Amino acid sequence: MNEHKSNQETGWNFENSYARLPEVFYSKVDPTPVPSPKLVILNESLASSLGLDSEALQSEREVAAMAGNRLPEGSEPLAQAYAGHQFGYFTKLGDGRAILLGEQITPQGKRFDIQLKGPGRTPYSRQGDGRAALGPMLREYIISEAMHALGIPTTRSLAVVTTGQTVHRETGLPGAVLTRVAASHLRVGTFQYTAHWGETEELRALADYTWDRHFSEADPGDNRYLSLLREVIERQASLIAKWQLVGFIHGVMNTDNMALSGETIDYGPCAFMDIYDPATVFSSIDRHGRYAYGNQPEIGAWNLTRLAEALLPLLHEDEEQALKLAETALGAFAERFHHHWVGGMRAKLGLFNEKPEDVPLIKRLLSLMYKARADYTNTFRALSLDRPVEADLENADEFAAWREDWQARRGRQEESIEASQELMRRSNPAVIPRNHRVEEALEAAVEHGDTSVMQRLLAVLAKPYDYESEQEEYCSLPDPSGRPYRTYCGT
Repeated sequence: MNEHKSNQETGWNFENSYARLPEVFYSKVDPTPVPSPKLVILNESLASSLGLDSEALQSEREVAAMAGNRLPEGSEPLAQAYAGHQFGYFTKLGDGRAILLGEQITPQGKRFDIQLKGPGRTPYSRQGDGRAALGPMLREYIISEAMHALGIPTTRSLAVVTTGQTVHRETGLPGAVLTRVAASHLRVGTFQYTAHWGETEELRALADYTWDRHFSEADPGDNRYLSLLREVIERQASLIAKWQLVGFIHGVMNTDNMALSGETIDYGPCAFMDIYDPATVFSSIDRHGRYAYGNQPEIGAWNLTRLAEALLPLLHEDEEQALKLAETALGAFAERFHHHWVGGMRAKLGLFNEKPEDVPLIKRLLSLMYKARADYTNTFRALSLDRPVEADLENADEFAAWREDWQARRGRQEESIEASQELMRRSNPAVIPRNHRVEEALEAAVEHGDTSVMQRLLAVLAKPYDYESEQEEYCSLPDPSGRPYRTYCGT
């Protein structure tokens, strides 16, 4: 069978518009072959939406392609260059362990990046080996698919393939390659890189490409580059609000991990909050809480300021005028985030309309949850089901007063209580990827080669708003432990 026929049978339909940009933005590089690729998990529903044949993707030939041992026809592998503020410190970066094969054009004409994560060294690997371990790749698969089911914009995972190689970190770990699907991998850090090391015309080419790739349906107005900044600000305000509403903590909100498409990207030390506490941090490297749950909106604004700085030469030829335009655009972030977050919180509480007392009502509940160390997800789940919340919260006199005020507030809207409960169930997930459940699934898969635990978890997470009885066991908290839960970047 020739490769062209294989491509047709599988459904690959590659272009690589990114490779048409000036070469400052990337380095051409092929994946490094591995000894014995083996498919661990394939996302059949995602494959179908991309126009790919799931059965063909499981063939030895296609598994080899997803491991980097062969290149699908039409792919133009490259590693993208970018920079980033990592924990506030600026540095030159790039795809050190990722290679973009190209863009899959779906039967509907949509364009998605197809990237291999862990396929070997690139010119940006620095001292790294360019490889990835099985556990972190499965973790990204689980969390990104959970985020998709929650309705949160995200990159997605098509497949995870083991390599037959050992990845050496603190110990030897089984190697793996993840196939990531994204609207694009354009980052704030891509613009920072170009502004710092490129020319103005290269920066303009990148901005034009970004506009055409993601914002072509928006009104460019009199200043396309100012409109670009405003569009990115709006998408990030909406995205981060969605994170806050489900208790998601990204863990490493460096500027190279903020996608201009508005998707959640780079699932390293991420996790979901159990007990409500704005200071919650899981990442082992975030020793000072820079990227704590409660700080995410402010870090989002900080990152967007770095994007605005990079765009200044395009905003206006007069530097002072460019600064004023950027400051005005950035000033809208806080209001837009608040708008999205308050709207989401109203829905979580079954409120259809807007009243001045809503924000104080919301903040009172969160304060009570914090004092009682109540579980974030389960509190809203119980309210959605009209059940008592956790004992320490339910028995607080202040909570009884809050519940009375909340019920009175719901009674002052035209919609029925039944409609209110339905809105709450659509807005409050019954299940999230609980950290202990994720670890349980990863241990079974990595240590024992048993993916059934992960498959069951994924099946439950695929329907977070269904409130089904089989979800009950996945709603429980982990057993008490003296040790805080820690996540790692997985490099």
